[in-house]
Formats: sequence, C-alpha cells, structure tokens
Amino acid sequence: MEEILQRTLRDSIAAKEAFARNQGEQILQLARMMVACIRRGGKVLLFGNGGSAADAQHMAAEFVNRFLINRPPMAALALTTDTSILTSVGNDFSYDEIFLKQVQALGRPKDLALGISTSGRSKNVQLALEAARDIGMDTAALTGGLAGDGGPVGAVVDVLLNVPSDATPHIQEAHVWVEHLLCELVEREIHGQP
Repeated sequence: MEEILQRTLRDSIAAKEAFARNQGEQILQLARMMVACIRRGGKVLLFGNGGSAADAQHMAAEFVNRFLINRPPMAALALTTDTSILTSVGNDFSYDEIFLKQVQALGRPKDLALGISTSGRSKNVQLALEAARDIGMDTAALTGGLAGDGGPVGAVVDVLLNVPSDATPHIQEAHVWVEHLLCELVEREIHGQP
C-alpha cells in the first residue's frame, strides 16, 4: 500500500507538471477567452460524461457562487444536470445528442463552450462543440492522451488543453487542477485580488 501511495502521488504530480509545461500558453489563452466571454455578457457552457460531468458541475458552481473572492456571480451552466432533458433526448433521439440539443437551445455567439473528455473520443461532447462552433461561440476542450491531439474532440475546438498522460486518474486530477486555476485566473482578472 505504501508503494502504491508513493507511485500514484509521483505519477499525478508528473502529469500535472508536464501539462503545465506543455500547455501553459493554451491555459492562459483559455483564461483570457473566459474573461472576454464574461465581460461581453456571455456565459460558459460546460459538459462532459461521468467524472467530467462532475467537473462541469463543479466548475459552474465556482463561477456562479464564488471561488476565492466574494463577488457578483459569473454566468456558467453545466449541461449535465437536467435529468429530464438528458433522458428525453437520450431516449427519443440519441445519447450522442444530449449536449448538442442543449447547446443549440441555449448557446449564443457571445458564449463559450467547454467540453471535457478524458479520452477526447466522447461523441456527445464532439457534436456539442461542433454545434457551438457553428453558432459562432468560442470553443475549448479538456482532454488527455499521449498522442496530444485531443482526438475527435480536440479537432473541433479553438483551444485544446490536453494532459499528456494515458492514465485516466491522472488526466482527471490534472483537469481538476486546471479547472481551479481557470476559476482563479478569471475571478482575479474580473474582480481583483481576494
């Protein structure tokens, strides 16, 4: 157990360090895009499956409520929470369209869509990002994998943040780290220091 503890800690740190080293400029680019979106009266639409759905909800909560600063709410919406929409679209059409239809209904050109897919192969995330792009929204994705291209999801976004790892837990841990970092950068830029 001690060996597993040390190995997973070491590998998690290494994944985050490689991510920050390789993607630092893209992280800052996405933070600037989010700031611009909020300042122009837009909203951030977030979506993903499983743990990535939880990340979308977590990040939306940090924007709407607070991260480190008591400040006015910033507009963000997780497209992973309305079970009636998710199940009706999944049942009547396809699970691949659960985020697509919500982006088509709620997305506006001043908004930003952030899709989260550990593998970069989530068809429903890809289709929603394609719809967001067609609407004229800014688009970004959080993915993972040693190939570095973000898979089909990475191919359809303005900004790709790809964790250079094939270990799902470490990709997800790096996603949580960068989600918190983005919340802090956006909050500080718009509302100042805590």
